[in-house]
This record gives sequence, C-alpha cells and structure tokens, in this order.
Amino acid sequence: MMELNTQRMEDFKARQKYLVAFVGIAFLLIFGHLWYLQVIKGSEYRRLSENNRIRIRENPADRGMLLDRRGRVLAHNRPSFEVFLVPEDLKTNPEVLTRVSEMLDLDPEEIRNRVEGPKRRPAFQPVKIRSDIDWNELARLEFNRVHLPGLIVDVRPRRTYNYGDLASHLIGYLGEMDESELKQTKDFQYRMGVLVGKYGVEHRWEADLKGVDGGRQIEVDTLGRESRPLRSVDPVPGNNLILTIDLDLQRVAEEAFQDKSGALVAMDPRNGRILAMVSKPSFDPNLFAKSISPQEWKSLMENPRHPLQNRVIQGQYPPGSVFKIITAIAGLESGIITPNTQITCTGVYPYGNRDFRCWKEGGHGTVSLHRALVESCDIFFYQVGLKVGVDLIARYANEFGLGRPTGIYLAHEKPGIVPSTSWKKKRSGAPWYSGETLSLAVGQGYISTTPLQLVMLISAIANGGRFYLPQVVERVENVYGTVLEEYPPIEKGRADVSEETLRIVREALMGAVNEPHGTGWACALSEVKVAGKTGTAQVITLPQNFKKGDMDRMPLKFRDHAWFVAFAPFEAPRISIAVLVEHGGFGATAAAPIAKKVIEKYLSIESESAPKIAGRTVESKLHD
Repeated sequence: MMELNTQRMEDFKARQKYLVAFVGIAFLLIFGHLWYLQVIKGSEYRRLSENNRIRIRENPADRGMLLDRRGRVLAHNRPSFEVFLVPEDLKTNPEVLTRVSEMLDLDPEEIRNRVEGPKRRPAFQPVKIRSDIDWNELARLEFNRVHLPGLIVDVRPRRTYNYGDLASHLIGYLGEMDESELKQTKDFQYRMGVLVGKYGVEHRWEADLKGVDGGRQIEVDTLGRESRPLRSVDPVPGNNLILTIDLDLQRVAEEAFQDKSGALVAMDPRNGRILAMVSKPSFDPNLFAKSISPQEWKSLMENPRHPLQNRVIQGQYPPGSVFKIITAIAGLESGIITPNTQITCTGVYPYGNRDFRCWKEGGHGTVSLHRALVESCDIFFYQVGLKVGVDLIARYANEFGLGRPTGIYLAHEKPGIVPSTSWKKKRSGAPWYSGETLSLAVGQGYISTTPLQLVMLISAIANGGRFYLPQVVERVENVYGTVLEEYPPIEKGRADVSEETLRIVREALMGAVNEPHGTGWACALSEVKVAGKTGTAQVITLPQNFKKGDMDRMPLKFRDHAWFVAFAPFEAPRISIAVLVEHGGFGATAAAPIAKKVIEKYLSIESESAPKIAGRTVESKLHD
C-alpha cells in the first residue's frame, strides 16, 4: 500500500511540473495582454471610455437673418424639434430602431441606412433621422425615452422663409452637407448632416451667415441617458445680410407674372443695386429647410419648366428687337449711318434666295433711325446690319457687356454668345455668311443674352454709358446691428460710345413708349416719361408663308419669347428693368405691362420715402 502511495506521489510530482508551466504561461499571457491593453492601447481605450461616459451635445448657432433694403425680415430661424440616434448605443439595443420607426411612421430600413451611412462620423456622434416633428410625435418619444437608449430629441434652429417662394432664386436654399462636400471643405466646424447654403445668397454668403456652433459636455449612464452636465460653450449667432431688393417691389413683380414663365430684373442704374429679381416658375426654399424628401426633389428636377433655374443669370435667349439698340449704336459710331439716314420698308426685303420680312405687314414706309427704333422696323436694321457688318456689331455688343458674365456675386452665371466671323470659324470651321448678319442685326440667329445682361445694357444707355457691378447685398451686420462690411457701388468702366450717340438712342427709346405708333405704348405712364424697347425673339425658324395670326395656334413651346427693357424717369433715371416672358408672343403685349407695374410701384415707393421740406418733395442724390 505504501509503495502504491509513493508511486502516486511521484506521478503527481511529474505532472505538477507541467501544471506549473501551464499556469505560468497562462499568467504570462494574461500579464502580456494586460500590459498591451494598458500601455500600448491605454490611451485609445481611455478615449473610448471617456466618449462612452462623457459625450458632446452640439448647440448649433442661429443662422444670420436676411432682410430687405428697408429692414424687413425675409428669412430667419425658429425652434424645431429634431430626432437623433446614437449608432453605438443601438448595437446593444437593436429594438430601439424598430420602436422609433413605429412612433415616427418611418421605414426602419430608411433609418438604418441613415444611421449606418456616414463613414467619417466621430464615435458616439448622434445621427439625425427626422426634422421638425410635431407635438404628438414629440409627446410619444418623450414619454417612452427612458426605454429607448440612444434616442435624443433636441431643439435646433430651423431656417424659415417668411414669404415662401418670394425671391427664392436670389435668396437660395439650404441643404445637408454630404461626404463629398465635407472632404472638399477645410473648415473644421462643418460636419456630416449640417445644413449649409447650396444656392443663391445663402450659398454665396455662407461664411457670414453660418455663425459659430456651441455645445454641451455631459456625463451619461450605461444606457446613454444624461446624468449630469459638465461644461458648455454658447454659440455665436451668424451675421445678418441687408439685401438690395425691396419687398414691396418684389411682391408686385412676382404678382404681375401670374402663372407665366420668365424672368425680371430691376436695377438702380446709378449704382448697380438690384431692386427686384424674379425667375418663374419658382420654388419654396422651406422645402429644403425641413430636409426635402426624395419625392419632392424628383418633382422639382423632372419639372419641364425647370423651377430651380435662375433665368435672370442662367437663362440664355435671343434678345430679339432689343438688340436693335446695339445695331443702331454700331451704325452711328462707325459713321455708316446718321440720324437722318432714310430707308424704305415695304414689309419684305429679298436677299439671296429668301425673303426677310418685317413684323408689320405692308411695311413702315420710308423711315429714319428715330422712327425705326420707335416702331421697331426690321427692314431698316436688316440693311444697317449689312452695311455695318458682323464684326463691328460684335464689337459694340461687347462694349455693352454682352457675351460675358456681369460678375454678379451669384454662382453659375452664364455668359451668353456674341457671334463674329472668328467665333463661327472656331466653333464650326465655317465662314460667316452675309445672310446671317441680317438675323444678327435684329437679335436673332446665334446671339444669346441673359436678362441681367440686358438690364446692364439699358442701364448703361440711361446713365451715360457707365457700368456698375450688379449688387444684391448692401451690407453685413452682426446681431447687435454693428456694420461689419459694406458693399459700395463699383464702377467697372464705361462703354466707348459718344454721348451724342447715347442721346439719340435715349430719345428714340423714349419715343417708343410715348409717341404714336411706338411699340412700347403699354408701359406709358401719365406723370413720368418712360423710355424702353420691346423685343420678340423667335424660338424656331418660321416658314415663309407664316402669318401673325398663326402664332396662337402653335404649341406653346414653339411660340416667340417676349422682351421689354426700359428705364425711368427719362430725365433722371432711377430704375432700369428687363422683362422676359417665355413663349409670351409680343413684347408690347406680354412684357411691357409687367414692367409698367414695377416701374409705377417703385417710383411711388421712392416718392413716399423721399424727405419733404415745406410741402415739397426733395429727391435725394445717391451715387450720381
């Protein structure tokens, strides 16, 4: 028996060596792993632990307000309840996602895609899943929040546009910053999902409007619920922009368009400030402020009338008879014609194998330059154009800013086209044909302009040939009303045209509105003299046997565009305007009445705001 116990003891001692070695290796591995976790990975796990216990809650800054030139608020901010989920908290509580989707009537897959989508999101940063919830939804979430780890309902400032789609193309809209934009920006304050200016003034003055966000540092429990605040930094509101437009004038301009498509831009020719800017159809920027749905975005993008296009700076159209102003200036400045040059209009001008027609059947008879502009005689300008030539016409078109951007501080402005012999050779490798000059002389053919370029043209005619940078913002102020930046008038140069030529053209344009048979009669005012020029721009080439009465039977998309440009008062211009009605037909009947309403309203506004001394209205002299 004793021998058996001795044998067992020896066997145990032999196995004990292996057990001690195994335990030693195990402790060594545990010690090594602890050393790795605490020394090598210690700082990283400490950071994760702190993030899990201490979290940052953002406190976004109020975006700066947009006001009209008289201080009336166009865009401001209101409180909005936003719903967020913390992805890290959902990993241990996956049922939260389903319950929240039921309470908000959202597709769980849509929420999951939002939560899992951002790849550059810092750890424990909340992801927004719903904006601007109503009181019933808020009550349901708050009542159940204790059972929903990772859910956050917070009050955030929400952009609000007081007048819906009024001046929407000028004001612009906001949109969420995506990953591609985040990669491009070098501003550390931006993050995924933040609303930034995407269009118009909201985009161009983003740096002034955005402000500086604040935040709260809080401690949370194991379920992610806030247990106590630690530290907070107050946000700094964005700066306010005072725009150049007048709210009352903008309203009148938009109402005058009714349901028509087109554009209108009114400017002060003394300083370049934009008084009204209309592009129709328009859109409601409030759609974007509340996070536009895919269906709403699709309806805007697929709308054949293109409501997101700012026609004032992006629409490129043949200027039609408005371009006769340039042809007249080219003829006078070159000495090829004089104010007394007479040309006979019979209604048809045969050239080559084609008959070029005047808009007036039977013709205007024998007319000089003044009557030709007043009554917009096509055949007069066909012949002047042939004598002057395409390159000289192009030179004076360039003198008045056509064929290049105006430089307005809005994105995506189009340059238009001013054709010439070299332009056509470069574009198609073909020579310029003289028959094409006839079309160019009356604003047809290859030429295209924007409404903004034409208001710059008529402003230069009104003010003696000077060009001012078109401005849409007067000044930037902080929340206390301190002026941080002003935008004074910037004169860009003067057209190389004699004052005598400009005087001749101005008087003819005044006659076009106020004299018998003038095409701009629909813009005449009883107390103020208005000078202007109508234009009708063909969309398609019309057949030789086409008659004016056939226009009403054509599909809308093939009908002519209607133009009208004007300035007033004639003696001391304070407003210039360009109106385009797409497929509106004749400028005299479609565009001129719109301009009349806007000019009449503006002059009444100016009269009301002018200081009065001893019963007399004193006109202030601004930036003459």
